[in-house]
Amino acid sequence: MRKLKRIAIYVVMVVVCYLLETTVFPHLALASVIPNTLVIVTSSIGFMRGKKEGLITGFCCGLLKDVLGGGLIGFYAFIYMMIGFGNGFFKQVFYDEDVKLPIALISVSEFLYSIVVYVFLFMLKSDFKFGYYFGRIIMPELVYTILVTLVLYQILLHINQLLEEKEKRSASKFV
Repeated sequence: MRKLKRIAIYVVMVVVCYLLETTVFPHLALASVIPNTLVIVTSSIGFMRGKKEGLITGFCCGLLKDVLGGGLIGFYAFIYMMIGFGNGFFKQVFYDEDVKLPIALISVSEFLYSIVVYVFLFMLKSDFKFGYYFGRIIMPELVYTILVTLVLYQILLHINQLLEEKEKRSASKFV
């Protein structure tokens, strides 16, 4: 039952982040870019909960983006899976009080995401304007994602802490 509750909450978090990214933030675009809220949620769950949950969350985020965004099915699912899995390696050094590690990990995840998207969606189509792409898309999106991370991460952290408290309380009833 506890697992189902956590899964349901993760689904709601992913859907809300996707809706924010596709409906709200286009109206709040800065320098014609929007923050990548799905990278924030995938990375956060990865380093808060581990490789397996990060991988699964990343797959769901990417598949949602693939299916509803059109294009290649599985492209974004694979990228987000790797982001969630990679961030899961940092679960051992994650502390709730430290905000520097999450911001650094989300920043690196966003940067790598943007580079992979450039390589596979632009460079392989003979679009070699990396300087333009870097200055006009990668860096502004990275900065905007970091700014949104400062708020969104706190919400995700709070939700995770509440879930862990409930799981500990219900587990102590059986001991």
